[in-house]
Amino acid sequence: MNNKTASPSDLEWQSGLPVVVPDWPAPPGVRACTTTRQGGVSRDGMESLNLSAGVGDVAEAVAENRRRLLHAQDLPTDPVWLEQVHGDRVLHLPDHGRQPPQADGVWTDRPGHVCAVLTADCLPVLLCSREGDRVASVHAGWRGLAEGVIEAAVTALGGARADLLAWLGPAISQDAFEVGPEVRRAFVRDDPGAAPCFQAGQGDRWHADLYALARRRLARVDVHEVWGGHWCTAGQSQWFYSHRRDGVCGRMASLIWLAGEAG
Repeated sequence: MNNKTASPSDLEWQSGLPVVVPDWPAPPGVRACTTTRQGGVSRDGMESLNLSAGVGDVAEAVAENRRRLLHAQDLPTDPVWLEQVHGDRVLHLPDHGRQPPQADGVWTDRPGHVCAVLTADCLPVLLCSREGDRVASVHAGWRGLAEGVIEAAVTALGGARADLLAWLGPAISQDAFEVGPEVRRAFVRDDPGAAPCFQAGQGDRWHADLYALARRRLARVDVHEVWGGHWCTAGQSQWFYSHRRDGVCGRMASLIWLAGEAG
């Protein structure tokens, strides 16, 4: 359990917003980042850059925070904000139905469409092809991981899986993520090799390593080029929201898109 907490050196300030920029060898046309909780206008438990409209924040504050993100990152368009349900559905952009669409992953092969997921302890996974022609953003809490959301995203992206790159964004670390025996069973039943991703806690409790579980899932679908995976949202309250730590709180966004105009 060696996940470190974030420090200011992990962050880049872009037009007044501190964001985590993936340190991975993505092609030049791929843009990506994860926001922090700093730089917005939300108050109280949402302080300050909450980007979710579904956690009880003031609607005007969420709208302003999203406007600031659009400006700071020079996004080509507003992201499609998902109704995340801890499942394995992965949506293609620009093809989507009702707003907000129910899904836990989103991908595109067209420039100018922003793929985004919201998290506050769950693991955001960003994917891109080496050719820089396909990208995806995935919301992977333990339920989504067990349901196969990563595998669904890789399948949706298509192409040679060995040519995909993955980045694991800020999530809760193993030290802070205590779960019940049913969570361990959900993974080990399907994959006995996942047992080392759990460390015994008090009584029947276990500490789950979301980063290690995600790496295993990626490896099972032949994605081996994986970066990131060394933060703890629960351990760094200055920078990250954490539902496990705070209960009611805001959400950070993990974004990826292909540079260019929407079409």
